[in-house]
Amino acid sequence: MADRESAGVALWRVPVTGANAAAAAAAATRLLDRAELARAAAFRRPVDRTLYEVAHVALRTVLAERLGARPAELRFGQGPCPGCGEPHGRPEVAGPVEFSLSHAAGLAVIALADTPVGVDVEGREVFAGQAGQEVAGMLHPAERAELDRVGASAPDRWSAAALRCWVRKEAYLKGTGIGLGRGAGAEYVGVGPGFGAVAEGPAAPAGWQVHAVEVPEQYDAAVAVLAPAEPRLAVTVRELALS
Repeated sequence: MADRESAGVALWRVPVTGANAAAAAAAATRLLDRAELARAAAFRRPVDRTLYEVAHVALRTVLAERLGARPAELRFGQGPCPGCGEPHGRPEVAGPVEFSLSHAAGLAVIALADTPVGVDVEGREVFAGQAGQEVAGMLHPAERAELDRVGASAPDRWSAAALRCWVRKEAYLKGTGIGLGRGAGAEYVGVGPGFGAVAEGPAAPAGWQVHAVEVPEQYDAAVAVLAPAEPRLAVTVRELALS
């Protein structure tokens, strides 16, 4: 477990291996609450149920270690939405920690920080072909312009740039607690560094840092954390084994 550095973000990659799936299935009835167990049971496909169990057993494991609590004793809630004030904002747990969870087929990613944080992971196949064009069409006009520049200068990198922009956007919106309620094009987050796309403009929304997250090559991921632009926060990434 990472030591509690207030100036950093701790992330865990949790792959859905055979060992992690077996460990999560064995622990689920002991650690998950009734609502989580009901959601797990509602999945029709066993692969989706396994991913959910792995992700949520892992979340309770890392939170409990950070808070010095027992995983089964954690109680989750949701904060107020910044837009309407209703209780469907960021997920919360009692204790001095902020967290975010995301998962795509075969992989969960968890982020912990001392300030509001959001994480998103997506599989690269999501942005293959026409589907990527349709999703990119929902982005902020300045983000679409950045992707147009990538497409003109390096068309083979367009899908990767579109996916990077999307995970950055999702991470930021999850961190704020707004989610996609206002639409993906309401705020600018940008493609970020590494694609040569930004002409002018901020690297991230004011008051937030957005970082790429190292994940296996079939995915892309990003984390957004409420923090001044400088200094850049340390981001640690570890792989978690549940067994």
